[in-house]
Amino acid sequence: MLSKRIIACLDVRDGKVVKGVNFEGLRDAGDPAALARRYNVEGIDEIVILDVTATVEARQARAHTIAAVAREIFLPLAVGGGIHSEADAAAAIEAGADKVSLNTAALKTPELITTLAKRYGSQAVIVAIDAKKQDDRYAVYARSGQAATPRDAVEWAREATDRGAGEILLTSIDRDGTKAGFDCAMTAAVSGAVNIPVIASGGAGTFEHFADVFRDGRADAALAASIFHFNEKSVVELKQFLSTVGIPVRI
Repeated sequence: MLSKRIIACLDVRDGKVVKGVNFEGLRDAGDPAALARRYNVEGIDEIVILDVTATVEARQARAHTIAAVAREIFLPLAVGGGIHSEADAAAAIEAGADKVSLNTAALKTPELITTLAKRYGSQAVIVAIDAKKQDDRYAVYARSGQAATPRDAVEWAREATDRGAGEILLTSIDRDGTKAGFDCAMTAAVSGAVNIPVIASGGAGTFEHFADVFRDGRADAALAASIFHFNEKSVVELKQFLSTVGIPVRI
């Protein structure tokens, strides 16, 4: 079995890392470069920078923040937020990103997934899906969780895969920042529908939550923010725990 990845998410607004609950009530969590430096030492597998207000404010994720983080780490860096075009993706990669994450832009222009996959390879293209449970389906939301779409998360994940996405970053809006655990049912539904890695996001609060989403959710990677940023949980201790319960991780 391939090793499961632990990913730290840096939600950035105005050059600072922020964190909220259910995509709202953002509070300052520190300097992105300083946090990235810490995670690089602690053994995180990857870092994702999401400019959480870039799409809403119609601006590109800031290149200087990307470059500052890239200088501090020796591991994969993904960037999302405000990437609407091939030029936006190129700017992020030129600033130091290894991957780009598309959300609202992919929903609006699905062809962009294919364009970027052809230019950089599928491994460099992540499609981020923000979803909420609605009756018997998982409804997809755009614009940082503010705009409902007619899309279903499972069907959209399949289409994104067919169009060339290399990974799916699946966030439960209902669980975001709650520390109540990942939405394993939603993660399993998407993981079972595609043949590319699925990154689970939203709800991490305990070591057991990570084990649950790897086992029950069939996730390939798990992303968290709050529990790492505020030193509530150690990356090293998390990996040691996962190893002892039979989850393969890089230590």
